[in-house]
Amino acid sequence: MGHGGDAIQELTTDHREVEEIFARIEALPAGDPQRKKLADQATIELVRHSVAEETHLYPAVRKYLPGGDAVADKEIEDHTTAERTMKQLESCQADDADFDRLISELMREIRSHVEDEENNLFPQLRQAAGSEDLEALGEKIRSAKKTAPTRPHPSSPSTPPGNKLLAPGAGLVDRLRDALTGRGKND
Repeated sequence: MGHGGDAIQELTTDHREVEEIFARIEALPAGDPQRKKLADQATIELVRHSVAEETHLYPAVRKYLPGGDAVADKEIEDHTTAERTMKQLESCQADDADFDRLISELMREIRSHVEDEENNLFPQLRQAAGSEDLEALGEKIRSAKKTAPTRPHPSSPSTPPGNKLLAPGAGLVDRLRDALTGRGKND
């Protein structure tokens, strides 16, 4: 899938990529070690996506939408819930008793969040923000994903300025850990 375009196109592409990973997990039998590798891959993508949304999308939501503060706060709350689930999942192997429950919980949380964003938030934002603003926002989101963490950090700040200051450093540490362990690499 190609990345690019405005913020909504970029984030929708991310949604499709994660859904594809979820479908691959669901197609494998319980206990298959590939399920853990795919769960790690989904986590990497979801954390990068969430950080980019929290850093750039939700401040735009606060700016452009009537009641945008409440909308952004609800979206960030969804992210925090999913991040807690990802943190628990991080320490599980595919054959652990909690793995299937946690991956199912994560899929439910993310699918509900995606449905809400795509059916409610994105159409409202497209109507309220200009196309140039959405294009610029898309560039900021792509840039943020390059330096974002790849592991869940549920206790880290989810709003500016804290997230803008801490995310790149956490991202660097996460990418180093991933490189050393091979996490997120396709075998």
